[in-house]
Parts: sequence; C-alpha cells; structure tokens
Amino acid sequence: MGLKELEARLNDKGYKNWLKASRCLFILKDGLHPFINRQMKAFHGDLLNKKAQLRTPCETASCKPKGNELSSACKNCSEWQTVILSHHRQPKATVNWDNCLPPNWRTDHWELAKAYMPRGQGKVKGADQCDASALLNLINYCDCFQSVDSKCVREVIRYRNELMHSCELHVKDEWMRHFQNALKKLMQQFSNVPQMAAVVQQIKEMLSVDLSICVSGLDSIDSDAMGGLECDSVSQGEPSADLISQWEAELLQERLQELLHAADHDTQGTEQLKSLSSFLQANKDLGERFSAELQAIDSLQARE
Repeated sequence: MGLKELEARLNDKGYKNWLKASRCLFILKDGLHPFINRQMKAFHGDLLNKKAQLRTPCETASCKPKGNELSSACKNCSEWQTVILSHHRQPKATVNWDNCLPPNWRTDHWELAKAYMPRGQGKVKGADQCDASALLNLINYCDCFQSVDSKCVREVIRYRNELMHSCELHVKDEWMRHFQNALKKLMQQFSNVPQMAAVVQQIKEMLSVDLSICVSGLDSIDSDAMGGLECDSVSQGEPSADLISQWEAELLQERLQELLHAADHDTQGTEQLKSLSSFLQANKDLGERFSAELQAIDSLQARE
C-alpha cells in the first residue's frame, strides 16, 4: 500500500493540514446534500405551480446551449431561462448554461439546480454526486436559500478555492484557524438541518485528529514473519493508515478531475495540473494509484 510514502507525507505539517481541511469539506457536503436536494425539489415544484407555461414541454425537445450561450431556445425553455435569472442572487454573475439540458428543466429539479453551479456539472445527476464547491455555489446563487447568509457561504468558498488551488498542497496553521472559524459560522446557518449536528461533531474531530502514522517493525522484525505485511501504529481512536489513504485518494481524485476539466478552458488549470502531476509522480504509491490519470495528463500536454 505504500505506508512508508504515506508516513513521509503525513510528517509534513502543511500537507497534513491540507488533507484535514479538504476532508472537512467532504464531510460538509455529505451532510448538506440531503437538505439541498429537498430544498431544490420544493423550489422546483413551487415554480411549476406558480407559472403554467413552465409545465409546457420544450417545443423541439432539443434546445441546448452552444458553448456557454443559450440564445436560440424555444419560447418555453426561454421562459425557464428568464425564471432562473430572476431567482439568481447575483444577476451579473456568469451563468453556466452548458451545465444544463433545458428540455429537462420542466421535469428534473437537478437540471434547474445546475444553472446556479460552477462549470463542469453537465453529467452530474444529483446532489449526492456534487463536490462542496458545487453545493456551496448553489446556495450562494439561488435565492431559494436566501435564509442563509451568503457572506458566510462565500467565505468558505474562498477558503475552498485557496485549498484546491494550492500548488504545493500545503496550508499553514494560521490559515487552518481562519478556515475553522469560517466553517463554524457557516454550519451555524444550518442549525435547523437534522444532519448538521453530526457534521459539526465530525468536523470537530477531524480538525483535532493528529493523522500521523508510524510504520514500525520492518527494521527489527523480519517482514516474512509478518506475512509480508507492513505494520502501522496509530493511537486508539485515531483513523487507521488504510482509512487515511482512502481519504487522501478521494481528495486527490476530486482535485485531478477538476483540473483536467479546467485544463480544457484555461492555462492556469494546465499549470496546476502539471504541478499535481509532478507531486503524484514523486510519490511512487500515488503514481501507481493514479496511473490512468497521469496518462491522461501526458496526452493532454502532448496536444499543447
């Protein structure tokens, strides 16, 4: 499994902070998505009840954005477009129409939700498939969440972006303190959501856990006597090396997918992808785990 490599990474305090903060966002989005799904379903139903034309199917059944523009939609999809904009909390912000299939706005509340999200959500079919950024942007932009203080949401989005755009995958202790405060303020906005009490506790535990592992015994004990297995020791109550490795893989996978998508749109994404590729290649266990993604990166760079 590469415990030696994992141990070395977790001995780096900045990387360990990056891992813990990223994991907190995973916990947050898992706690939020049932509530957000219910909210969007109710919002969608309310729109249909208030405006009869929204219940009328697309006239062509094939209206779709060209790039990120939706300028030639039928009158029924255009009505949906107008309604979406009227419920946008920041009308001057870019709307990523290419996330959406306009003919499905009538029947699928999640196609409606994606109009308020960052680009790259086209294939996402539900709240449970979204990352923290997508859900937080939805809350920030759609006025069906107007009871939530958008300032608190944008603050966490800002920290999330700093975290994900860290080329070194490092954050400092001071950054972590500010991040923790921002998360606390945001979670207070959802104190009436049943799942949030468990989320608050899980995030508290994640921020306080050490995450260090110690690979022991290989120098003084014949590894053959251990069945060829490396031993990892953690304090009682601390996550195992296997679990930490799983968390790390999930976070890096999310980062890779985001950057591979961004690389198709801007040079900044390409530079960050090169940096992450170098990090993965420098760690043998990660290079093996993400070999398919590294090949995709090489192919992308070969086309430049």
